[in-house]
Amino acid sequence: MKKALNTAMTLMLVLGIVSGCSSGSNGNTPSEGASSKPAESAAAASTEGPAQKVELKVFMSFPRFKDQFDKYFEQFKAKELAEKNIDVTVKLEMPNPDQAKQILETRMASNDAPDVFTLHAIADVPRYYKAGYLSDLSDQDFVPKLYDSVRQTVTYDDKVVALPLESLSWGYLYNKQIFSELGIQPPQTLDDMQAAIDKLNAAGIKPFELSFQESWIPQLMMALSLGGIVSSEHPDWVEKMNKGEASYADVKDVFNIIDLIMANGTDKPFEVGSAAGSTDFANGKAAMWVQGPWQAESILKANPDMEFGVAPLPVSNDPAATQINLATSTSLAVSPNSKNKDVALDLVNYVLDDQDSSALFEELKFNPVAKQHTYNTYPWVTEASSYVSEGKAYLDLSLPNGVTDETAKLLQSYYTKGVTQEEFVKTLDKTWANAVKAGN
Repeated sequence: MKKALNTAMTLMLVLGIVSGCSSGSNGNTPSEGASSKPAESAAAASTEGPAQKVELKVFMSFPRFKDQFDKYFEQFKAKELAEKNIDVTVKLEMPNPDQAKQILETRMASNDAPDVFTLHAIADVPRYYKAGYLSDLSDQDFVPKLYDSVRQTVTYDDKVVALPLESLSWGYLYNKQIFSELGIQPPQTLDDMQAAIDKLNAAGIKPFELSFQESWIPQLMMALSLGGIVSSEHPDWVEKMNKGEASYADVKDVFNIIDLIMANGTDKPFEVGSAAGSTDFANGKAAMWVQGPWQAESILKANPDMEFGVAPLPVSNDPAATQINLATSTSLAVSPNSKNKDVALDLVNYVLDDQDSSALFEELKFNPVAKQHTYNTYPWVTEASSYVSEGKAYLDLSLPNGVTDETAKLLQSYYTKGVTQEEFVKTLDKTWANAVKAGN
């Protein structure tokens, strides 16, 4: 990883946001590039006569936003009919996040890819591009609208291959009212966190919300702890792992904060998923939750008066290691094999429409990613960005395919004492090595 360049670009992104208010051919054939942009003749098509009927298959990995996207796609359908006399049916599929990636990859491998689909900018773009699953979107109307550093996060092989949706600066969430009433400041070291936990327990308040029903949620503990340990103590660890020269044993201190969280959480975590966790956290059943601000909509739906903050997770007793995670995560791509590619591209461009996209992103409570996004950001965004402005941030780690999924399963077993730390380390080392060997 070109860490200096990536860090610089990421800081440019967040500071820019703060001052202004995260089976195709790899796009190399003549059918991609300039010719993939909807033709001028299509834009000027007559609206007289029977409308052309088109079905778009859209696959998105966040079902919690189904209502918002259903509404937005209805607006797109009306626009496409009025301007191009195209009657679009959007077949929207939003599976559970735990199954979404596997379902999508199975379809792409069997030449049954959706026309438009979500992917993770850091984890998926390199692999999907090499497999020929991504269209070159470099010449699309949305590209010049992006903040420069956001655009870089969805650029691969000098091509823009996705539209960024979630640009994130995240850590754990905390209940501001509870912290204020007990005189707790966001902990900056492990000792600070232990002191905060002691205060909370003494007041009869559960320190952490545990929601392990969906395996991607406990995995967030590892994402933050590993990011903090690697960025502060082992900056070349990922490179060494890719070369077979390192081990998870080198970063075993990640378990210090994970053990602390698991030992001081709510009861029956395997009965609680993201929806119930949002409700519990919003209603004060726990003071902290290792979740990202992408849960804001669900939390505020459960309790509109909830005041929560975002803070970096301590991983050691060095305050400099307590840093915010920065990433562009969920992004939108177009299949090179779409039978209705011009309409698929119209849909993707509409997601950053000059007039309509600000309302969508504000409703989703996503960070602004484009120059026309002039809506006010939220207090938790400002708080997370303040750490970045102080230089307390790192770029989300890029891990081989399968490592994150295996981590998620292992953390569930680790909580139930089904695996030891040593078994955890051995399994992840093997998973990483196998992924590298397979070219993932």
